[in-house]
Amino acid sequence: MMPQSNFTIDRLQPLIRYIFATSIYNCVILTDGSHRVTFTFPELMMQQSPAVSGGAKSFPREYFLNRELGILEFNRRVLAQAKDKSIPLLERLRFLCIVSSNLDEFFEIRIAGLKEQIKVKSLVVTADGLTAQNALEIISQKTHALTEEQYGLLNNEILPGLAGEGIHFLRRAVWTEEQRAWIGNYFFREAMPVLTPIGLDPSHPFPRLLNKSLNFAVELEGKDAFGRSSGIAIVQAPRILPRIIRLPDSIAGNAYSFVFFSSILHAFVDALFAGMRVLGCYQFRVTRNSDLFVDEEEVKNLRTTIQGELPQRHFGDAVRLEIADNCSESMARFLLAQFNLTDCDLYRFPGPVNLARLMQIPGSVERNDLKFPLFRPAFPKTLGQKHSIFNAIRSGDILLHHPYQSFSPVVELIDQAADDPQVVAIKMTIYRTGTDSVLMKSLLRASQNGKEITVVVELMARFDEEANIGWSTKLEEIGAHVVYGVVGYKTHAKMLMIVRRESNRQGSFLRRYVHLGTGNYHPETARLYSDFGLLTCNEEIGADVNEVFKQLTGLGRAQSLKHLWQSPFTLQPNIVAAIQKEALAARAGKRSRIIAKMNALLEAGTINALYEASRAGVKVDLIVRGVCTLRPGIKGLSENIRVWSIVGRFLEHHRVFYFHAEGEKKVYLSSADWMDRNFFRRIELAFPVIDKKLKRRVINEGLKIYLSDNAQSWEMDADGHYRRRRSSRGKRRCAQDELVEVLKSV
Repeated sequence: MMPQSNFTIDRLQPLIRYIFATSIYNCVILTDGSHRVTFTFPELMMQQSPAVSGGAKSFPREYFLNRELGILEFNRRVLAQAKDKSIPLLERLRFLCIVSSNLDEFFEIRIAGLKEQIKVKSLVVTADGLTAQNALEIISQKTHALTEEQYGLLNNEILPGLAGEGIHFLRRAVWTEEQRAWIGNYFFREAMPVLTPIGLDPSHPFPRLLNKSLNFAVELEGKDAFGRSSGIAIVQAPRILPRIIRLPDSIAGNAYSFVFFSSILHAFVDALFAGMRVLGCYQFRVTRNSDLFVDEEEVKNLRTTIQGELPQRHFGDAVRLEIADNCSESMARFLLAQFNLTDCDLYRFPGPVNLARLMQIPGSVERNDLKFPLFRPAFPKTLGQKHSIFNAIRSGDILLHHPYQSFSPVVELIDQAADDPQVVAIKMTIYRTGTDSVLMKSLLRASQNGKEITVVVELMARFDEEANIGWSTKLEEIGAHVVYGVVGYKTHAKMLMIVRRESNRQGSFLRRYVHLGTGNYHPETARLYSDFGLLTCNEEIGADVNEVFKQLTGLGRAQSLKHLWQSPFTLQPNIVAAIQKEALAARAGKRSRIIAKMNALLEAGTINALYEASRAGVKVDLIVRGVCTLRPGIKGLSENIRVWSIVGRFLEHHRVFYFHAEGEKKVYLSSADWMDRNFFRRIELAFPVIDKKLKRRVINEGLKIYLSDNAQSWEMDADGHYRRRRSSRGKRRCAQDELVEVLKSV
């Protein structure tokens, strides 16, 4: 960056943070009309990105879609699940809540980034040609429409449907005398002692409110004991209080009856302001910028620095204000002013301002008839008869397909390794593992048993920083080697390596047992996310994994790997090269094919290569759960590319890359999406499936079965809109349902 005139680089820090967090390269930043700053890739990225270095043709902006609008399209597909009357009612409610949870993060990270650009008066033009201001205006319109549809569905279908099934959310107007007495007793016993109403006056300014906390703005009339009459008070609901309270059976009868805490406070709010008249009480919620900014090159202890930054996440700049639809116009204006927000940031809702709080209801209601059928992951038959999982792995590579197959073999592998006297060392990467992880407890025990334990903990795993700091502290306390990866690069690869001393006729030797996965080492999410895991003791793959661990824990130049593709070095170039080989085959009249499954497709260099492959005649199927900025179906450009999205009971999470490769049929599994951050700012791996039988399984279970789905599949058009794929003829095919059945016998 080369500023002109009197320009302070400090003003650009928020923007620089956004640029590194998103998909922007080679952009010009216009700050205030008098300064021009050019921002380009770091040298490493310049060397490796065909989009920048000229390794592939770059296409005009009109051939790329907007990332943020793609996220909203994904949430429309999730909302469609809540609309689908063939889905059990409590599961429809869950999907409705997922939309709210997704939008929270969307505002905390993506919208916050756009606002950072606007704040410094910059003009950053992204791949699709939109500036931050342009994008924000369109996003605001679409998000308001999406949430209006969401609340309409809640009030007109979901809640009446639940009431018809004996599950009630009681509004104040329908409380019986008995219910009101119980609720009042609850308020004065449980809530009143921990509530702190703040009357606004010169000695009590507007309080700093926590990100996404539930708050109430109260309009008052009259004077208090000291003669004050500001007319406004703020009440923040303490985090220790539940947001939804279930009434006891003695009052509710045979039904499930719930009351929102907001309803309780509204009913008894005057008790907080003795002698004053309450004119109105309005629930509201503010969403703040929650992206952590840590200059890793300027800190001496990354863990300590992140620990210091975490509390500030709750008090970042406001990006959205949600209020109840009964809020007075004057109060809405007042709150917008307090948070420095505008009308486009204001969302009025006819109901609770946080639908994510309803996520607890399906688990609280024992009505299996209103939920998906009970499902128990199958245990792989290859492991069923073997007491030692090490013996099983030596017999041949083992493929695990979660959640259809149990995650317990991975848990058991570490558990056995912790107590096995022949195991000498365990090395593992941790991105997300949860606050109560059985895997981490096994590692702690292994260290206490004298094993050499090395754990690469990613401290910057968004919203899991606190849990990861906690585990790293515990591991260090009992003598494990804990490292935090490489400065400037998140460690997102999923690797586990166990070194075991074994013997044969020639003597003793060390053998490496490896687990590589597409998902996190998190037993709970393994029940909900679709992921592949590979257990192997292949010597060459073990050597590759060992080399990557050496990079993460030590120093030295990256060495070539036999089988693994690794970012930020070889992953993106190898993917582009594989795409280009398919294009060459197609031009030569040979058979060619590309099928890839991932969560997101954003990286321009890869998209350019896919466009060229399509123009060469390569048939390309992309199964992208979330955001795809490639435009399929454009004549002369992408008419050979189809983009699909699967949204169902399980979160589609695995990344699978298939290339025909002149009949060799190369298949890679990966922790990485085809995104700039995964290719250039993270440590990621793609690993081949070598065993022919397992390769066929991956092609069938991870790709072909999804291309046949006509129940939960959506097809994307060139404008980024999706239509649900329905078959007017033939039987209904649901990939997830079929996998449940298929993997019972594998």
